[in-house]
Amino acid sequence: MEEPGTIYFTGTAGAGKTTFVRAFADWMKSAGYETTVVNLDPGSESTTLDPAVDVREWVQLADIQDEYGLGPNGAQIAAADMIALKIFDIKQAIDELKTDYVLVDTPGQIELFAFREASKAIVDALSGDRSQIAFLFDPALARTAAGFTSLLMLSATVEFRFRLPMLNVLTKADVLTADQLTELARWASDPGELYEAITRDSPTPDVQLSTELFRAIESLGPLAGLVPTSAKEGTGLETFYQSAQRVFAGGEDLDPSHAPSPEKGP
Repeated sequence: MEEPGTIYFTGTAGAGKTTFVRAFADWMKSAGYETTVVNLDPGSESTTLDPAVDVREWVQLADIQDEYGLGPNGAQIAAADMIALKIFDIKQAIDELKTDYVLVDTPGQIELFAFREASKAIVDALSGDRSQIAFLFDPALARTAAGFTSLLMLSATVEFRFRLPMLNVLTKADVLTADQLTELARWASDPGELYEAITRDSPTPDVQLSTELFRAIESLGPLAGLVPTSAKEGTGLETFYQSAQRVFAGGEDLDPSHAPSPEKGP
């Protein structure tokens, strides 16, 4: 059996990671794919995700707070280290399910996923050759040039930390107008367009800083498009799947056996 494709979903708090994972898992099921949903957030209070493998079976945030007298932030840090110690048990639970795809919902606080050494160890242990990260762009931040650039840099930082292929995904696209979506698409594909927007929005731009910043963006290569999606309306999910599948295929065209029927809706 081919190794399952593993996708880690991360992004800033409020980007809608859990909602998107649930919607994408439902879409995958309707398209005929066996999918395992994994929750890696020990403090998750979501009742909608329904993960097949839940880190809270091994580590629970409330228990850590009570046992060690820690606040929420300190408990999250301790939890990350504890999860790393249990990661091979978690991996065994995932492997036993024999699935096509593994969708991993990461902690809501991106810094706990991106910058803890324990998280790097967790991802290394769970990842095979067919693994990637989906970085979710919150439209509330992405709709301004400065916010969009900040998200690009954060996405590039996550890619640098984990050394896995990255897909940038716009969530909640239904809250944006058609003109805003068009503008974001231009920013995501052309650094020149984004540079012009940054300098236009800033009355006294730091030219040297802006130039160096965009040189870094171009050299790191995060500008590889942005997939607009809406979990609420169910749009963009097939496009996201196709983009992810291309990454799994090493940039080649989709295998016809992995091409679902056309997505319904606009």
